[in-house]
Amino acid sequence: MPSRREFLSSASLAATGLALAPLVACSRDSGAGAGTPAAGAAQGAAAAAGAMLTRPIPSTGELIPVIGAGTSGSYEVPLASPEYSALKEVVRIFFEGGGSVIDTSPNYDNAEDVVGALLDEGGWRKRCFLATKLAADNRPALEAQWADSLRRLRTDKVELLAIHNLRNLAEAMPYARELKAQGLVKYIGLTHFQDNRHADLLQAMTAEKPDFIQVNYSVGSPAAASTLLPAAADQGVAVMVNRAFEDGKLFAEVGGRALPGWAAEAGIGSWAQMFLKFVISHPAVTVVIPATGKPERQADQLMAGHGALLTQAQQDEVVAIFI
Repeated sequence: MPSRREFLSSASLAATGLALAPLVACSRDSGAGAGTPAAGAAQGAAAAAGAMLTRPIPSTGELIPVIGAGTSGSYEVPLASPEYSALKEVVRIFFEGGGSVIDTSPNYDNAEDVVGALLDEGGWRKRCFLATKLAADNRPALEAQWADSLRRLRTDKVELLAIHNLRNLAEAMPYARELKAQGLVKYIGLTHFQDNRHADLLQAMTAEKPDFIQVNYSVGSPAAASTLLPAAADQGVAVMVNRAFEDGKLFAEVGGRALPGWAAEAGIGSWAQMFLKFVISHPAVTVVIPATGKPERQADQLMAGHGALLTQAQQDEVVAIFI
C-alpha cells in the first residue's frame, strides 16, 4: 500500500501534468450569465481537450478521474421518458469527456435500473468504474439485495461496494469482504453524508480499514478537512465526496454573484466548477460525484477536472463566502 507521502506526491504530480495540458478557452463574461452552467458549457467539447486529472486509489495505485457522477435524484426517472433520453446524452458526454466513476445505490428508487440500462444500451460498462451499496438489516436481506443490484445494474460484478451510511455494519462489512474475496467486488467502502456522523465514520474507517470512504465535503460544509480527510490520507483510504453542491443550496446562496477575479487562472467558468474544484483541491480527495440529469450541466461539471487546482488562500476565500 502506498504511504501517505507517496499518495500525496502522486496526486501532486498528476495535478502538475494536468495544468500543462492544453485547454479550450472558456467564456467568462462579467454579465448575468457568468458563472452559470450555460456559460461553462459553451466549452462542452473542451472536456476532451487534454486528460482529466486522475488520482490513485491508495490500496492499489489504480488511477481514476477526479470527476465522477452521482445518481441520487437525477437518475431516478422512468426508463421510457424524456428525462431518460436526456440521461443517454449525459452519460455519453460523461464517458467521452473522460469520466468513469458512477455511484449509485439500491436506496435510490430505480436509479440502479436506469444506470444498468444506460450502460448496457450505450455499451459503456467496460469504461465504467461502477459503485453501489449495501443497505439492509440482516444477512438474508443483504444477499437478496446484492443479487437484485447485479440484476438491475445488468452486470456480474462491481468495482466498489460500500456500506451505505454505516447501516448494519456488523453484518454488511463481512459480507462485502466475502464478495471481494470471490472477485465479485474490487473495492469495499463505507459511506455517510452528515457532519454529525464524521466521528462514527472515522471510527469505522480506522477499525475496518476499507479501500474507500464516501463523505460530504463542500465549501459550505468543510468540516471533513479537519478530521476525516487527513485520517484517510494517513491510513491509505480513498475518498469519494458527496454533496459537493449541498443539494443545490450553494447555487441559491451565490445567486447572480460573479466568480472571484482569479477564477479564470484556475480554468473556472461557472460556480459548479468552482465548487467541484474546491473539493478536488484537497489532496486526500480521490473523486467527487456530483449528480445531474442535464447534458449541458454534465459538460460543465467535467471541466472542473481540468486546469490548475486552488491554492489554500483561494480555498479559504471561497469558504468565507458561506460562513
